[in-house]
Amino acid sequence: MKNQPEKIIIFDTTLRDGEQCPGATLNIDEKLTIAKQLARLGVDVIEAGFAFASPGDFEAVNKIAQIVGTENGPVICSLARAKHEDIKAAAQAIQPAAKNRIHTFIATSDIHLKYKLKKTRQEVLAIAEEMVAYAKSFTDDIEFSPEDAGRSDPEFLYEVLERAIAAGATTVNIPDTVGYTTPTEFGGLIKGIKENVPNIDQAIISVHGHNDLGLAVANFLEAVKNGARQLECTINGIGERAGNAALEELVMALHVRRQYFNSFLGRPAESEESLTSIDTKQIYRTSRMVSNLTGMLVQPNKAIVGANAFAHESGIHQDGVLKNKLTYEIMDAQLIGLTENQIVLGKHSGRNAFRTRLRELGYEATETELNKAFVRFKEVADKKKEITDWDLEAIVNDEIQQAPDLFKLELVQVSCGSNAKPTATVTLRNPEGEELIDAAIGTGPVDAVYKAINRVVNVPNQLIEFSVQSVTAGIDAIGEVTIRLRYEDRVFSGHAANTDIIVASAQAYVNALNRLYAWLQNQPKQEEVTA
Repeated sequence: MKNQPEKIIIFDTTLRDGEQCPGATLNIDEKLTIAKQLARLGVDVIEAGFAFASPGDFEAVNKIAQIVGTENGPVICSLARAKHEDIKAAAQAIQPAAKNRIHTFIATSDIHLKYKLKKTRQEVLAIAEEMVAYAKSFTDDIEFSPEDAGRSDPEFLYEVLERAIAAGATTVNIPDTVGYTTPTEFGGLIKGIKENVPNIDQAIISVHGHNDLGLAVANFLEAVKNGARQLECTINGIGERAGNAALEELVMALHVRRQYFNSFLGRPAESEESLTSIDTKQIYRTSRMVSNLTGMLVQPNKAIVGANAFAHESGIHQDGVLKNKLTYEIMDAQLIGLTENQIVLGKHSGRNAFRTRLRELGYEATETELNKAFVRFKEVADKKKEITDWDLEAIVNDEIQQAPDLFKLELVQVSCGSNAKPTATVTLRNPEGEELIDAAIGTGPVDAVYKAINRVVNVPNQLIEFSVQSVTAGIDAIGEVTIRLRYEDRVFSGHAANTDIIVASAQAYVNALNRLYAWLQNQPKQEEVTA
């Protein structure tokens, strides 16, 4: 097997590891929406989920394999523990994809062997070899990961990898599972693997890492210099704890500094050819979609996709940028798909113009989704004279990510002021279609609205996060509200966009409550399946 492919392979695990981020749970339709966008972005591999984890996960992986896993599309992958039942479920879920992969793993660090697996090194060696061979009976594309490789004994790691490759692994992934290593250490680990695993030329070296010390991207770039040719990452860097290496940061680092990295890939130093298959102009839109659907807001100073990434407030910086962007910008904002905030439609625009513009923006809406989004567009256009691409994205994303339509918000009315007690009245319809009305007093208008909604819905929960973000500038800007609720040990997110922040706040809250309510309704069914 070719050890140094022409391009760095981008393995996206947003739908698997990224979704494990607290509060970022996605339903099947949302996962499919993101998977389609990841395919447009140009990722080489989509890790669509952990098929054995639940019936819902299996269905999501299977649906993505059917719809996104086309001949010209990305490889569709499912994670599986080194167990027969996991691997079989993964194989069944990914089967419809034209190109599919099973990614199986077992821990190799002494701390994991002692406390989690309670197995000896010899037992782990035997399991890895057997399970890779079993996975190979379903598909030729097998990835093997020695979990917690960053804290594993290198000599044992070399032996595990050699056995896994001999059994049929075509990719060996080296995870820094707990974000423990530094760039020099991680680069050294990859170098050691290349030098000490006899059959390493038969597999691609991949890396997976978490950002607990803020070093994930730096670790990966050092790994590339030492022989890694696949990078496992997520959009916006979401994932467990402090998250994963961020796809957009890795891709743009390799793009902006490609002449530096060319020599490590055996290419002419002056080559301008891209090192990845990513369509960089889809980066910003993908970031926005994942942020909206997961409810995980992007911090303003986030590299590449943050709101301030291309903003300049310092007078010296502004002067330099006006004279020549290269003075203070190392990349063009348009390179990641961040275009000028142009006016595109108004309240007199028709359905066809609306549909055409959505297609130009990359949205493939069904007739039902188009109708719902068009109604919302007209509502916003009546309040806002100038409709921008960003406004359209907010409207469409808001419609795409709606929770199960159980409780419906029909009216929200507030009364507040400097010398008045904030009061809210709400009207909702429950799943049976009954009209429910209540009112409440709060510390502010949003608090009053939430108290009134809670009295109507009557589902125990704790509000743990409330955030508001303006889509565009101006007094008539659409505001996006994201909230998170906690119920026992689970977190549910809600999202809504509206020119009225109070209305958006109410809609986001009902959105989250509907997710929670739907989950509670499904519990008896899930317990029955588990039993």
